[in-house]
This record gives sequence, structure tokens and C-alpha cells, in this order.
Amino acid sequence: MGKVTVIDFWASWCGPCRKENPNVVAIYNELHSKGLNIVGVSLDKELSKWNEAIAKDKITWVQVSNLKEWAEPIAKQYDVQQIPTTFLLDASGKIVAKDLRGEELKAKILELLNTK
Repeated sequence: MGKVTVIDFWASWCGPCRKENPNVVAIYNELHSKGLNIVGVSLDKELSKWNEAIAKDKITWVQVSNLKEWAEPIAKQYDVQQIPTTFLLDASGKIVAKDLRGEELKAKILELLNTK
């Protein structure tokens, strides 16, 4: 695990998720080398559409899915009620923020990484 991990719940069919993906990709590309990790958890049910979205949105971090939509066990474990949903974890694995987007997400990650 890195210094900071984002767990990103999303799906290829989720418009707001896809709209946020370029922001997350930019943050990842800038901060991965400084200790940021992201794990994508997809609520897709069709493997081809999920893979297509990963390629189209240029997502390069780890992606997991049981292709069970809302029955996704990881989503149930985190009590995800809507997507996109993000959890920000510190180096110890403690959840320190939820549902931050764009600049708010980047600012909190930078704060946790102690990077200015």
C-alpha cells in the first residue's frame, strides 16, 4: 500500500463517474510516483463494456469487479449507495475522507502526502 489510497467505486454506465475519470487520471498521473495508489471497484455487469471504459478513459490503476452491479461484495462492505463514491485512505488504511472530487480530492491527497 502507498502513502495514500483512493478506492473509487464506479461503472462504465455511470455518466457522472465517466465525467470525473479524467480528473482522477490526471491526479493519478501526477501523484502516483509520490505515493498515491488508486483501486477502482466497478459495479459493471458486462466485462466488455467495463474493459472498453477502462481503455477509453485511460485508466491505468488496478481495477476489480465481480460483474455483479449493486451486489458487488466490496461495495456492500463499504455500504456504497450511489456512484461515483470515493474513499480516501491514509497510509495505515484508515478512511480519512469520502466523496471528494476534482480539486478537493487533489488538495486532500497532497495534504496527506505532505507534498506542496
